[in-house]
Amino acid sequence: MKIGIIGLGLIGGSIYKDLTGLGHDVVAVSRSQSGDNIYKDYSALAHCELVFVCTPMNKTLEVLDNIEKFLSKDAIVTDVCSLKRFVCQKQYSYEFIPSHPMAGTEHKGFENSFEGLFKGAKWVITKQINEDNVLLNIIKQLGATPIFTTPEEHDKAVALISHMPMLVAQAIFKTAQDNELALEMASSGFRDMTRLALSNTEMANDMITMNSDNIEQSILALYKSVGDLTANNYSEQIEKIKNKRKKMFV
Repeated sequence: MKIGIIGLGLIGGSIYKDLTGLGHDVVAVSRSQSGDNIYKDYSALAHCELVFVCTPMNKTLEVLDNIEKFLSKDAIVTDVCSLKRFVCQKQYSYEFIPSHPMAGTEHKGFENSFEGLFKGAKWVITKQINEDNVLLNIIKQLGATPIFTTPEEHDKAVALISHMPMLVAQAIFKTAQDNELALEMASSGFRDMTRLALSNTEMANDMITMNSDNIEQSILALYKSVGDLTANNYSEQIEKIKNKRKKMFV
């Protein structure tokens, strides 16, 4: 099928490489990249059956508006934003299905994209669709597993597992950065705890500013968890946590 991709950063570039490798007719619109089937104008998307919008969150709404005049009413469009409430406020002439692939690295850009990024990953969809929907089929071809929820529940969940941990990683590094001995002694534990501090700056800023209410609640919950852990039965509590954590990522 003919598939369009707007934005060739880490996510868009990886989708582009995967779907091209799978034999689909893939065209991309990118201001930063050039090459075969990569264009500067949205008119290249005119005959696409499915379009992935892979731009930064702060540009996504503008893109969703601008592509409307180029696409068929039968076209399906999805985004890959890590927040979903803000993209669900408007109806479009095409079929818009908000989604979020739970995959990525601390690196950015087309040069860091690669085939197989989505293998074994979860791909969240915040709209009920039929099982024969072409987007579902493509997500499965990419090696990901679809999960369905609401935009509101999605944004609460990513605050807990992604946005708040990123902010905490940044805060941990900020706390230690002026202690030269601590940084000299730092090893794998500190490295792993602060990996998310390397997150794409534009993406991180969008997360913090656009999901601040849920992040605030997540930080309050984290603060309570710290208090609960240190108040009593610490050894017993962390054994339960260790066992549950081991089962999550085998």
